[in-house]
Amino acid sequence: MIVKEELKLSAQWDKTFPQSEKVNHSKVTFVNRYGITLAADLYAPKNAERKLPAIAVCGPFGAVKEQCAGLYAQTMAERGFLTLAFDPSFTGESGGAVRYMASPDINTEDFMAAVDFLSLCDQADPDRIGIIGICGWGGMALNAAALDTRIKATVASTMYDMTRVSAKGYFDSEDSEEARYEKRKAMCAQRLEDLRSGEYKLGGGVVDPLPEDAPYFVKDYYDYYKTGRGYHPRSLNSNGGWNVIGCESFLNQPILRYSNEIRSAVLVMHGDKAHSCYFGRDAYADMVKDSKYADNKELLIIPGATHTDLYDGGGKNAIPFDKIETFLKENLK
Repeated sequence: MIVKEELKLSAQWDKTFPQSEKVNHSKVTFVNRYGITLAADLYAPKNAERKLPAIAVCGPFGAVKEQCAGLYAQTMAERGFLTLAFDPSFTGESGGAVRYMASPDINTEDFMAAVDFLSLCDQADPDRIGIIGICGWGGMALNAAALDTRIKATVASTMYDMTRVSAKGYFDSEDSEEARYEKRKAMCAQRLEDLRSGEYKLGGGVVDPLPEDAPYFVKDYYDYYKTGRGYHPRSLNSNGGWNVIGCESFLNQPILRYSNEIRSAVLVMHGDKAHSCYFGRDAYADMVKDSKYADNKELLIIPGATHTDLYDGGGKNAIPFDKIETFLKENLK
């Protein structure tokens, strides 16, 4: 028997972006195959009279649906899609008894459960479903696309491969057996500390106060998550962050092993000024290498855009919504 948890969902508009008068908005819930109830915002074009192409949206990693996932979803609803922005398991308004945990498996399943919901939704055309993953959820989206044959088109925006950065560090600077051993050792010690104290220690969100010598991309994260631009009280990155052991399993589990078997259409887009651009470039290269399904894959590099510019436009309309719309409409016919 499938049973939904009773979730407490905010009744007010508490997004980091203005509400559009062009779409209808409602709160919905659905259950993944682990029995976790997920909370989501459903956006539908006003006066839609037929079944619509549908899109599930999630990310960034450590964000909530009230931030840029919701912005993407609402904007794409204005352009004629039925969209669903959801909180991953253990975060935001979604269920899961232990808070602030992450899992390559469960989080991939979260995307697939969103596809379940859209497939059974009266307003959606089950044969025209796509997904958008932002930041760490760009990698999850590619993993979901490799597993879920119902997904007809995928957009990975300013993506991270969370398993790669966990196991190898930024720019692969910690790619050694010794470095991984020390990370594993520290995680195992933390597990026992947490059990002794009776609570999971938080790793800390975006650093605050911001050190003067912080890397530029950390300053970008601060400018989004810690200011009125993108702060949200339920966002992990805006506040205490993930549990220290929250992403432990990412160390051993690459998520893009079968990306070059994705038959459906994929658009990978990244700013050329983003510290994370190598994730997108490499993911695209691996996806098309020796692949029989390369013809419907695209890499879009956006001049002058940083990582967080693709969260909300960065004040310079950096998100190529026209391109996203064209790509999805062409591939969700």
